[in-house]
Amino acid sequence: MTTSAAGSGLAENQKFPAWLKRHPHWVLTLAVLTLLVPLLNKPFNMDDPLFIWSAKQIHAHPANPYGFAVNWYGMAMPMWAVTKNPPLTCYYLAGAAALVGWSEFALHGAFLVPALAVIWGTHRLARQFCNQPMLAALATLFMPVFLISSMTVMCDVLMLALWIWAVVLWLEGLQRDDYWQLSLAGLLVGLAALAKYFGICLLPLLVTYSLMQKRKLGRWVVCLLIPILMLCVYQWAIWIFYGYELFSDAANYAVSFKTTTGESLAANGFTGLAFTGGCLAVTLFLAPWLWRVRRLAALALSMTLAAAVFFNVGNYFDHYKLLDRPIQTGVEIQIVLWAIGGGCVLMLTAAELVNWRDAHAWLLALWVLGTFLFAVFFNWTITGRSLLPIAPALGILLARRWERFAPGRKSWSLGLVTGLAMSAALAWWATRADAQFAADVRKATDRVCAQYNRTARPLWFQGHWGFQYYMNKHGAAALDFNDAALLPGDYMAIPRNNSNVTLPNIKKVKTQAFLIIATSRWLTTFDECLGAGFYTSNWGPLPFVLGRVTPEQVYVCTLRLVPSPNSK
Repeated sequence: MTTSAAGSGLAENQKFPAWLKRHPHWVLTLAVLTLLVPLLNKPFNMDDPLFIWSAKQIHAHPANPYGFAVNWYGMAMPMWAVTKNPPLTCYYLAGAAALVGWSEFALHGAFLVPALAVIWGTHRLARQFCNQPMLAALATLFMPVFLISSMTVMCDVLMLALWIWAVVLWLEGLQRDDYWQLSLAGLLVGLAALAKYFGICLLPLLVTYSLMQKRKLGRWVVCLLIPILMLCVYQWAIWIFYGYELFSDAANYAVSFKTTTGESLAANGFTGLAFTGGCLAVTLFLAPWLWRVRRLAALALSMTLAAAVFFNVGNYFDHYKLLDRPIQTGVEIQIVLWAIGGGCVLMLTAAELVNWRDAHAWLLALWVLGTFLFAVFFNWTITGRSLLPIAPALGILLARRWERFAPGRKSWSLGLVTGLAMSAALAWWATRADAQFAADVRKATDRVCAQYNRTARPLWFQGHWGFQYYMNKHGAAALDFNDAALLPGDYMAIPRNNSNVTLPNIKKVKTQAFLIIATSRWLTTFDECLGAGFYTSNWGPLPFVLGRVTPEQVYVCTLRLVPSPNSK
């Protein structure tokens, strides 16, 4: 089979029902809505507030998205010095809010549009690479990283939607020598970079593909000057408004933070494999039907031996000081399992190059490997969000591997459906757990403020993310370590599972209480005690963890003396 023969869409011998062939976009739309609509009331959490506050600033001052101060690190700072993302997502939020309002349901609903665009775009792109675009699209949809990211109002899914359609239009335009289509693709590349800076990585990807296809430079190069011009104009405008280069600041932040973690490259790479395997779990679930037993056994053995070295010889867990030691064995087992899945992703990418070695294979391989290397070794931390761009390319790789490794074997169709179903179940469970975590945070703020924010004394709080967003909505004040107007008798609330918090010296408070939000969940995406850190590997070596989830807790105290930020 050649890649050009796949352009007609689904093959006649594809083992999907006929109605999937006739109405793929309706089926994909229904699947996306079925999985995501039940979770649209998810409270805002993590970095969501930064985007929402900038969107509200845009409503008041459309040309000045970062012209306000925010307390995000325990002190008031200009928003342009805090954010590490360009403003396109904030403008999208502002526009959506103008139409549907600022509620959680409304804004999450608005982000169904880019989520649908990613899945539709994956299906359309896959038609140029394989005979089973539906398999590629469903595999992408059923990855935990895609569903979890789709239930935020951050920039990742919007960037990926622009990315995937830029690739679609570029490949189609290059094939037809349609320079209007190529120009539109160049515009989408620029918009992707203005949604999230990583979008600019499309430039070398498309240049490499085009050179391999055309074997020479052509007028198509001019179309790729469009995103470069857009970024230059953006940089100039940001400098005029704020006297600051946000693009270079984001890059410097990633490099400087990465050098302070103290983790070895090998250990960091192993964590990256575990994150990759968990976030893109469909690869592991389909592995038994895509690889020979001996190859899978060799991969599993190598990952187990590597884990034994890291866990027993190195200082792998020293970075995770809050990880509960009694559950560490269970965490280790999960790390090995998902590291095998990460190994399958890399093995699948390598097999693509060995089997095909054409421009399409190199496009997919560089797409996956480039994102992996950036997310694991160059980004400020390993996050599920930074691995998200791999999802569509990996979905297409899986479909191509399926066609090559299991042609005409009817008995394997059950294995395919089973693998997809297992990944879909895990992805939805993890997304629901993430939504429950956000709901617990909002519930904690409701209870704290109901009890302590109705007295004559002010209520202060530490902590950020969703906790800060809802505490602010209740009228509580974020503590500024550099300018705290604290008095004896004031209340202070400090969440357990949060960042930039410092417990006051016990001698400097009168009364203390722990507010506990009970939960019986058995999966979490973010908990230092369990080693789950979907949003940052500084919290844990896994994107999500199976285990007894620690209840959310908020420490509330009455101040006797002004606490020092350095108090222990």
